[in-house]
This record gives sequence, structure tokens and C-alpha cells, in this order.
Amino acid sequence: MLKIKNPKFLISAPDLLHCPDSPLPEFALLGRSNVGKSSFINRLTNNAKLAKTSNTPGKTRLINLFEISESFIIADLPGYGYAKVSKTEQNRWQKSLEEYLLERKNLKSTILFIDARHDIQKNDLQMLEWLQLNNVPYFAIMTKCDYISRNETFNKINSLSKILSCDVLAFSSKNDFYKNKVISYFEKLI
Repeated sequence: MLKIKNPKFLISAPDLLHCPDSPLPEFALLGRSNVGKSSFINRLTNNAKLAKTSNTPGKTRLINLFEISESFIIADLPGYGYAKVSKTEQNRWQKSLEEYLLERKNLKSTILFIDARHDIQKNDLQMLEWLQLNNVPYFAIMTKCDYISRNETFNKINSLSKILSCDVLAFSSKNDFYKNKVISYFEKLI
């Protein structure tokens, strides 16, 4: 199995133009604000300070690139949904994200993050529809699985797999129970 080592922050870029070229496959994290994307990066890499986390929605405002084990790159994108920013700023984010998702040459897949504690939200379904419409590859990670039982996690994965028409992996930032399956999935894709 792929060993996660030497994770490093590369850059915070406002748009695709400022993202450095790389031969490494890239995975873009998509999800509502506060769904746990930054916590995912930190747990995956065993580095609690690699990606900045916050209890305040909308803190990620740039494309944050992280190199993992000199094997692939994770792009932490601004969350959609609740954020205390102007409509102008939200529109700028949307344009920047669409450009990145449609034109990034080394983008291997997007990862749609869903909070296990809640039903899938309207804006998650809108993102799903956009990804499908634009033929952008994706799979899903269901976060915060430590807040629900293993049986409920299993049932939610089955339900989400049908709704999203993709593979759904469970994850918890509190423990490593699901981590190896996620690493194996990345390894399979790269």
C-alpha cells in the first residue's frame, strides 16, 4: 500500500493561471463549507497542521495545493454553501472553480465530500449535476463517520452510491479506521 510521507503545502492560488504545472495526478476536493475537507487532508497525512481548519464556514477562499508522497496532489477548493462573503466574491469563486475543474490538465478526479450526519443537500446535488453535465470524473467521501454507527455508515454508503452513481468511501478525521481504504483507492486511481 502507498505510504503517505513527506506531505507538503505547495501554494494557495486564486485561479488556474496561478497553479503551478505538475506531472503528478491531481485530486480536487469539493464540498459544502465545513464538511471536513481540511480535516481530511490532515488525517490522511498524519499532520494536524498541514491544512488550516476552522469552525467558521467559508475560510478556504483559494485553491490550496498539497503534494502527497511525491505521488499525487490534493487541491482543497473553496466550499460551496454558507459563507459570509459578497455575491461578487461568490461569483468570482464559481468562475475560478469552473475554470480549474474544466481546464486543469492533470486533474485525475474530483472528490465530492458529504457530511454523514445529514441528508444530501440541494447544493451537493447541484454540484453533482454540474460534474456529470461536464463529464468531470468524481467519487465521494462521506465525512464525520465517527458521529454515526458503523451500521448507519454502511447504510448511508449504499444509499449515497445509488444517488451519486459513484463509489462512496467512509472517512473520519477522529480516527484511522477508514483511512487505509481511502489510501488504497487513491493508489488504484494513480
